[in-house]
Amino acid sequence: MKDLNYSRLFDVYGALLTGSRREICELYYLCDLSLTEIAEQRGVSKQSVSDTLAKSRKLLDGYEQKLRVLQTSDAVRRAEELLAAFSAAHPGLRAETQPIAAALGGAGRASAQAEPPSETE
Repeated sequence: MKDLNYSRLFDVYGALLTGSRREICELYYLCDLSLTEIAEQRGVSKQSVSDTLAKSRKLLDGYEQKLRVLQTSDAVRRAEELLAAFSAAHPGLRAETQPIAAALGGAGRASAQAEPPSETE
C-alpha cells in the first residue's frame, strides 16, 4: 500500500526529481521492476538503486508536506462525493448544490444533473 502512495506522489512530483532519480522511480513504480532488475539495467549495484529510491521517497514526502497537492485533491474528491450524496438525498436543493459542485470540479454536478428535475424547480 505504501508503494501505491509513492506512485501517486511520483505522478504529481516526479518532474521535480533529477533525471536519474526520476528514471529509477519510473522503473520501480510505473514499470514495476525489482531493485535487481533496475540495477542490472542501469549497471549499478542493488544498494545504489535502494539508496536512490529512499532519497527519492524522502524528497517526494517533503514536496507533499510543503505543497499538499495530493492532500488537497483527496479532500476535494471527498467533498464532491459528500455533495453528490447530499444532492441525491435532497433533489429539491439542486439549484443550491450545483454551484458548489461546479466550484469543486464537477463530480457532484454530474450526478445531480443526471437526476430528473424535482417538482419544486
